[in-house]
Amino acid sequence: MSTLDATSTNRRDGGARGTLYGVGLGPGDPELVTVKAARLIAAADVVAYHSARHGRSIARAIAEPYLRAGQIEEQLVYPVTTETTGHPGGYAGAMADFYTQAADRLAAHLDAGRDVVLLAEGDPLFFSSYMHMHKRLASRFDAVIVPGVTSVSAAASATGVPLVEGDEVLTVLPGTLPGSELARRLRDTDAAAILKVSRHFADIRDAVRQAGRLDDAYYVERASTTDQRMLPLDEVSSGKVPYMAMVVVPGAQASAPAPARSASTVSAVSTLSTAPAGAGSAAPDPVAAGAPGARTGRVDVVGLGPGGRDWLTPQAHAVLSAAEHLVGYGPYIERVPANPRQQRHASDNRVEAERAEFALDLACRGHRVAVVSSGDPGVFAMASAVLEAAAQPRYTTVAVGVLPGITAAQAVAAAVGAPLGHDFATISLSDRLKPWAVIGRRLEALARADLVIAIYNPASRARRHQLDEARDLLLRHRDAGTPVIVGRAVGTAEQAVWVTTLADLDTGSIDMRCLVIVGSSQTQVGTGPDGRPRVFTPRRYPAD
Repeated sequence: MSTLDATSTNRRDGGARGTLYGVGLGPGDPELVTVKAARLIAAADVVAYHSARHGRSIARAIAEPYLRAGQIEEQLVYPVTTETTGHPGGYAGAMADFYTQAADRLAAHLDAGRDVVLLAEGDPLFFSSYMHMHKRLASRFDAVIVPGVTSVSAAASATGVPLVEGDEVLTVLPGTLPGSELARRLRDTDAAAILKVSRHFADIRDAVRQAGRLDDAYYVERASTTDQRMLPLDEVSSGKVPYMAMVVVPGAQASAPAPARSASTVSAVSTLSTAPAGAGSAAPDPVAAGAPGARTGRVDVVGLGPGGRDWLTPQAHAVLSAAEHLVGYGPYIERVPANPRQQRHASDNRVEAERAEFALDLACRGHRVAVVSSGDPGVFAMASAVLEAAAQPRYTTVAVGVLPGITAAQAVAAAVGAPLGHDFATISLSDRLKPWAVIGRRLEALARADLVIAIYNPASRARRHQLDEARDLLLRHRDAGTPVIVGRAVGTAEQAVWVTTLADLDTGSIDMRCLVIVGSSQTQVGTGPDGRPRVFTPRRYPAD
């Protein structure tokens, strides 16, 4: 038996029973078959499908690219479609007998432990023959439904006109309804899709006309296939209409054209620099904020988190997707997937103020700008720089948003457990924007307070002595065995995290891609079941 999705039940003799899969194939284009449907078709022991007596099966033709050699095929041939029958029960009796016999054929495979995929055009539970097998077999065997793209979706796509919008109501109607009833329902709804058109086309068109919807209606046949045909309904002749045809009536709100943009909302596209001022080019001359005719722009400072897409919040992803310009430090810009619609402005990591003003100037020109930061933009990153620049009078009308991200401290802490479980502080050892003497006094205070300390920017190629001095200062107040966690490039393929002690901290192995967490007197280190260190700081602190 093949390995698919459901757990098989057992036969009375103890053997495994097969699973029935109702697999939707979509409207006709094999490329609209879902990934799951394609996988199940290829893995199935038995593939079943319906056909008329001529033997041609639309479902099998759609699925053919996904079939494999050696599969059992069960062709379920309808005894009657549109013709008359001599069955004593008439059409209904003939079809009932057929479905019973077809179900028995599939049950024989299922009882023998073979998985059966029953193919269905469109969706298995949407006007599909699969339903007749489901009703007869689902109470006896495991049955799994795999949805497919419906013909309604495909036909609406073929028109190129939105189908429903906002609170509009979509009604799906069978074309077999009496003309007066069809017209009434069309009048009572905002949008409609009419199926089962083939033998009732003339009556359907009359009903659409009676409902006053003829000018809004479209005729679509063989949607999504190479033979697709789409016309306004009133232009279709009453000749032969194929089985795979539909009438689509879009809602008035959805099909209405978008309002034209007024002159006051449009601004000329300027030629923009590809690097911020201070990075080899002059800043663009912005349109005065609030000037008549200027389109309103904005700046969002976006936290990318410490690593890849998995660390990015949905909110941040949405803002990045909507932005027209991306501004940031080069390596951070590279972490955002390229989009030819967007302009990317990468710069050095030492021009934060110029980068902030460049982004605000773009916003003054009416553009949506995302300034990207690693981790959280409000923690030793670009949010403060942008807001400081935005306080200047020329930028007072520019909206600025800050979208949080997972910080490096959170990521490193989580990699080993919960070292930040009690009071902690963060500090940057970079003395580019504050004197080293200030850093030293703050470290001294933190060491005396017995706080866990997350150290950002611990060392760089030009700054090698600060971390040595910081370790020596902390050792005057902390035990030599105080746990220290070092994380490098956390969240990336180059991630490395290790646990050491304050006395054994190898400062030569640490650079700007690292974050260092120094524990308190209460921080504890153990070993997890995988042999890796497990670090935590208890939430309680002993009384003096």
